[in-house]
Amino acid sequence: MTTCPKCGYIRQPTEQSGHPDTCPSCGIVYHKWQANPALDPKSLRKRRRLQETVIETSNRFSLRALLSYLTYVPTQINPLVYWGRSAAYVIFFVWGWSFILGGISWENIMGSFLHNIILPFHEFGHVLFMPFGQFWMILGGSLFQIMMPLIAMLAFIIQNRDNFAASLMLWWTGHSFIDLSPYIADAPYRALPLIRGMGGEAHDWGNLLSMTGTLQHAASFARISFNSGVIIMIISFFWGGYLINKQKKYAFY
Repeated sequence: MTTCPKCGYIRQPTEQSGHPDTCPSCGIVYHKWQANPALDPKSLRKRRRLQETVIETSNRFSLRALLSYLTYVPTQINPLVYWGRSAAYVIFFVWGWSFILGGISWENIMGSFLHNIILPFHEFGHVLFMPFGQFWMILGGSLFQIMMPLIAMLAFIIQNRDNFAASLMLWWTGHSFIDLSPYIADAPYRALPLIRGMGGEAHDWGNLLSMTGTLQHAASFARISFNSGVIIMIISFFWGGYLINKQKKYAFY
């Protein structure tokens, strides 16, 4: 061995000091180094290429790339489609603020026709989570009414590449949180009318908070649900508004 596989040192013909199987420069034992495949120069090159691939992949899925993906709009858009989306944005913006400014009000939130649209998804959630036990079956209604618009949002983003429609689904997700807030606040009283006709015994959140011993915190949980919905809805306003503004130049220029 005349060239060190690690540091590249070339042993001189006149060099007689040291063991012939040891590199005079870095001190490795040649046969041990070669016996370890992880230290083989070819393996090291493969490892470096793998590390570069991982870095490249992580950059691809970085925050900047994610934001770029979520703010994508098609470069060609019909002006009529643009105006239709703008009108939809204004409607959902005004409608959303009516829920936000109305606070945790049963009449304002659960009196909306959108509550009747959410109800089937809520009831289906009970059936969907039934195999996981009583607690998850009861919680499943609330979970699925939040999951449903999120699933639709992901479908619009990934499959349809329609980020504006996805922003409306995020708005719906925020509303679903707001829709739950009076239900949670009513847990200690069980006074809200229920569609299953079973009186207070069928009150999801009354049962859930009783099972967990947190019934006294119902008002706090309701406020958390309401505020979460408000934050999500405001994010949807910014997202949708940005997309509308970005699409404007493609619709008219």
